[in-house]
Amino acid sequence: MLREYRNKATLGYFIMHVSNETFKGDGITDASLKSINTFVFNKGADQEVLIDEIKYRMPPFSVLPLMYNQHFVFEHPETLVAWQFNREFYCIVDHDAEVGCVGFLFYGIHHPMFVLLNKKEMEDLSDIEKNFSEEICLEDGFQGEMLRSLLKRLIIKITRIAKKQVKSYSDFSNEKMDLIRNFSLLLEGNFKKEHEVKFYASALNKSPKTLANFFAICHELSPLKLIHNRIILEAKRYIHYTDKTAKEIAYELGFENPEHFSRFFKSNTGKNISAFRKDD
Repeated sequence: MLREYRNKATLGYFIMHVSNETFKGDGITDASLKSINTFVFNKGADQEVLIDEIKYRMPPFSVLPLMYNQHFVFEHPETLVAWQFNREFYCIVDHDAEVGCVGFLFYGIHHPMFVLLNKKEMEDLSDIEKNFSEEICLEDGFQGEMLRSLLKRLIIKITRIAKKQVKSYSDFSNEKMDLIRNFSLLLEGNFKKEHEVKFYASALNKSPKTLANFFAICHELSPLKLIHNRIILEAKRYIHYTDKTAKEIAYELGFENPEHFSRFFKSNTGKNISAFRKDD
C-alpha cells in the first residue's frame, strides 16, 4: 500500500509505504526521488538491502535513514514500513538543524546507520506509524501540518535513539560534531567542483592541517579520503545507472582531463572504468 500527500502550492511531497512490494529508491535515474529522504522501519526479521550496489543486512527491529541520492533495493520490501519526504514538505529552510534534512541522521558519522530499537522504542514507533496511517487518510486543511508534526516527532525519536548508540557522538562536544556535519554538507554541495581539502577548510574557517588533525581524532577517514570517496561513489552511480561515457562522467565530476579521472578511478577502486562497467 502506498499513500501520499502533495501540496501543489509548495510542491511538498510525503509518502507512506506499508507492505509495498514495489518500494525502492531509483537513485539518480529517477528525477522525482532526487530530493526525497527516507526512513525505513523494519518490524520483522533481518533482510538484505542493496545500497548503491553494496550489500548490507538490515537488522530486525531497526530503522534505516536513507539520503535523497541513495539507490536502494530491499530483499523483502513488502514487510517494511517506510516514510519519504522532500525538502519542500519538511525542509523549506534548514531550521532545527539536528532534526531536519541536514541533521545528524543524514549527515552524521556513520552511513548507512542502522538504528536498533528496544521493545519500548518499537512500541513508540508503532504508535507513530498508527498516527501516520490515520492522518494520511484525512484530506482536510490540517493534514499537511499534522503530517509534518508527526514527521518531526519521528525524527526526534530516532535521533535520540541513534545518538545513544553512536559511541563517538557521546565522546565529543556538539561543536565538534557540528564540524563533521557541516563538512559533510559542504562536501555534498561542492564535491563535483572542489576536490581539495583547502576549499572545505577555508569554508569552515579552519586550516587544512587543523581540519585533518580534527578528523584524525573524530573520524576514521581523513577529509581528503572522504572527498575522494564521495567522488568515486558518484562515479559508480553514473556507471551503474546511466549510459554516460567515461569522458562525460569525468566532466560531470569536475575533471578537465578524462585521463586524469581514469587514473583517479583506478587508483581508488583497483579497476579501470571499462572493467568496472563490464562487471556490473
